[in-house]
Amino acid sequence: MSLLHQNSEEMDDAARGEELTKGTSHVVWASVIAAVLVSAAIAFYVISGQKPPVATGEILQVWVHPRHTESSGFDANGMPMPKESFDQLLVFAHVRLHNQSKGPLTLYQILTNLTLDDGIHSSYAASVADYDRIFLAYPEIKVPHGKPLPILMTIDPGQTVEGDIVSSFRLSRQQWDARKKLDFSFGFRYQPALVLAPHAPVVIDQ
Repeated sequence: MSLLHQNSEEMDDAARGEELTKGTSHVVWASVIAAVLVSAAIAFYVISGQKPPVATGEILQVWVHPRHTESSGFDANGMPMPKESFDQLLVFAHVRLHNQSKGPLTLYQILTNLTLDDGIHSSYAASVADYDRIFLAYPEIKVPHGKPLPILMTIDPGQTVEGDIVSSFRLSRQQWDARKKLDFSFGFRYQPALVLAPHAPVVIDQ
C-alpha cells in the first residue's frame, strides 16, 4: 500500500469521526431545546390553571379593650358565693371585603386568631346584636361604635362591604403583648377561607 493511499484512509477516518461528533452535538442541542420547551409548556399550564381567590379584603384598623372582671360574690338569689375574677380582651376590627368572583359569596363565619406560646387561640366574631350590646354593657369603651358587619350575609359579584367585628378572649394584657401573630379568617360557603392580617398598628383602648 502506498503512502498516499494510507494518508487517504487516515483522512477518511478523521472525517467520519468529525461527522459523528457533529451528529452527536446536534442530538444534544435538540434534547436541550426540547427539554426547555416542555418545561415552559408545563409552567404555562400550571400558571394558567391557578385561579385567583374569590375574595380579597383588608383589616383597616384593630382596637383592643382589656378588662379585669370580678364577680359580686352573690348569686342571682342574693346568697353569698365565692368571688371570681378573670381577665378578658375585646378585640375590635374594621374590615373591608370584596367579591372579585363571577358569582355571589355567602359569608358564614368570622374568626379572630391569636398565636401565643402555647398555640393558636381562636374566637368567633359576635353577632350584630351582641356587638351593639357590648357598647351598652361597657359604656367606658372608647372604640368607635361603627356599623357591625353581619356574620351571615351574601356578597354579590363585584360588591365591596365594610363594617366592624368584635371577638372576646379570656386573656390578660401581658398575654396579648406576648402574642406572636394576629389574623382574621373569613369563611365563605364552598370556598377556601380568606385569611387577613392587619397592617396598621393595634390601638389599645384603656
